[in-house]
Amino acid sequence: MSLVPYDDRDGWIWFDGQFVPWREAKVHVLTHGLHYASAVFEGERMYGGEIFKLTEHTERLFRSAEILDFTIPYTVAQIEEACKETCARNGLSDCYLRPIAWRGSETIGVSAQDTTIHVAVAVWDWPSYFNPEQKAKGIALSWAKYRRPSPDTAPTSSKAAGLYMICTVSKHAAEREGYADAMMLDWRGYVAEATGANVFFVRDGALHTPDPDCFLDGITRRSVIDLARAKGVEVVVRHIKPEELSTFSECFIVGTAAEVTPVSQIGEYRFTPGNLSLSLMDDYARMVRRETA
Repeated sequence: MSLVPYDDRDGWIWFDGQFVPWREAKVHVLTHGLHYASAVFEGERMYGGEIFKLTEHTERLFRSAEILDFTIPYTVAQIEEACKETCARNGLSDCYLRPIAWRGSETIGVSAQDTTIHVAVAVWDWPSYFNPEQKAKGIALSWAKYRRPSPDTAPTSSKAAGLYMICTVSKHAAEREGYADAMMLDWRGYVAEATGANVFFVRDGALHTPDPDCFLDGITRRSVIDLARAKGVEVVVRHIKPEELSTFSECFIVGTAAEVTPVSQIGEYRFTPGNLSLSLMDDYARMVRRETA
């Protein structure tokens, strides 16, 4: 199957307050965000004509920009409206959204206080990050070479473009070995997250999930915790050592793109998608439709 390049599609992109034809939404090669990763973004989904947790996503975009020392030149309400209008302009009611903000091309040095801050919103049809057959059986993950950095070495509480460099490298390595993704440890050696999703484990009917003290506390992660607690399931947030994985019966990852996806393997450890993983996968699917109905 041939891929349709993302720069060669029909449709409209919201770009600095205006709708421009998809193929004309361009930036210069000397854009600061390209050279120095001075960019922040969000990943969102629209279900049935409503964007799930839109305000939480938009507010996080603004917090990420503040952490990277720049101010988005719009209000939260304006970006929310841009997201809704971009979906409508492209005729989509079920889709993926990518709002992004970045420093422009006025300067190409490390110091860039005077650069213009640009914002764009693109949307496209993107069903599931993993195919349904993979999800039903549980996906297999390798161990990533790189670790999530310490909070005093990188802006780990932001959704910043530069933080995903090691995720791309790790996912490529995993896919070359036949895995769907890679599990990353943090700088101390604790289990952290997959390359683009948080992780949960099941032991004796309780959920265990890593403490997101040096990586993103995902919006989907928080939603799944709420779902589990509403079912009366105990949720334990703590540091998890890799060797503990042999004591867990189930595992799944969660994220806007991944939604809730069962895991059958992480390196040498095996899991069987069971009642809790599968029920939360179904609960999440119902919730995003119900909340947006």
